[in-house]
Amino acid sequence: MYPELKRDINSLQNRIADLRVSLDIDGKAAQVEKLEQQMMAPGFWDDQDKAQKVSQKLSHLKDQLSSFKHLQQQADDLIVLLELGEEEDDAEVVKEARREYSRLLKEVEKTELEVLLSGDYDRGDAIIALHAGAGGTEAQDWVEMLLRMYTRWAENHNYRVTVLDLLPGDEAGVKSATVEISGPNAFGYLRSEKGVHRLVRISPFDTGGRRHTSFASVDVMPQADDDVDIEIKDDEIKIDTFRAGGAGGQHVNKTDSAVRITHLPTGIVVSCQNERSQLTNRNAAMKMLRAKLLDLEMQRREQQLAEMRNDHQEIAWGSQIRSYVFHPYSLVKDHRTNVETGNVEQVMNGYIDPFITAFLKERAKGAQEK
Repeated sequence: MYPELKRDINSLQNRIADLRVSLDIDGKAAQVEKLEQQMMAPGFWDDQDKAQKVSQKLSHLKDQLSSFKHLQQQADDLIVLLELGEEEDDAEVVKEARREYSRLLKEVEKTELEVLLSGDYDRGDAIIALHAGAGGTEAQDWVEMLLRMYTRWAENHNYRVTVLDLLPGDEAGVKSATVEISGPNAFGYLRSEKGVHRLVRISPFDTGGRRHTSFASVDVMPQADDDVDIEIKDDEIKIDTFRAGGAGGQHVNKTDSAVRITHLPTGIVVSCQNERSQLTNRNAAMKMLRAKLLDLEMQRREQQLAEMRNDHQEIAWGSQIRSYVFHPYSLVKDHRTNVETGNVEQVMNGYIDPFITAFLKERAKGAQEK
């Protein structure tokens, strides 16, 4: 038992050493030293906005270095713990070392996954827009189920969920919803969810108990920070206000608080009626518009890269990516990676990490092959 566990721990140490290169730990340490010197320069704090950004960047780099150092230290401590158990022939100590190894292995795997987040905006926040497909109440109920799934996923990862806009269904469910999910790597993880999601089940709204197939589209966009160059000119947008409809209380419907913004050059239309304040709705709609324009620019760049690589594969995200079957059997299957599980209830409670992990690995593998 000792030699086997020791080999496992040594293998883990090698993976941590590889992470040192993948994460460019030495380069980050040099950046920290450079930024610290920059912050000590006279007049550094005269420009508060610039100083704040440098300070935040320094804090983020230090956190990364601290996390990596902690991984190394835990692996070293694990070796010491195992050697202690071996010297004293203490089975309980060895069991403790095995438990610590399993825990540390998960930490290393999570860090290795974060290395795959190499996109320009992968490490930032995400905006998710969900829309019901054809099918009326059944499809609208499906959107509400997906919204709950992503909310549960975010809560499980200690991310913050902010509802930017929500249009309730006529009888039940949600016609459309736009939410912001804030936290480290939110967009990098959730971009795997972009596409059409298909539900097969016995409809609770069908008195005949027949099986129904419903569709919902999920769009995932990066949150455009203030330092991202997305220019929106006043003469390029048309802003309309209107009275909010649907569930929202009588007060909401008494004033023209809802806002619709049309970006004339692209034809993109966003609207928000979730809040009672017209100003709040306008700010939320502008945030959604910036995200859509950034997403459009990212798609343009991906198209250019695909043409340079002579890559004729379809880049569009509109195809069906995942099926959720509740009847006649239980199965959730991702059609891009073939990852599947029979535990539908667990998935609907936010356990979608296996699908996200498989997608990121496939994407990284595809990039290496090209």
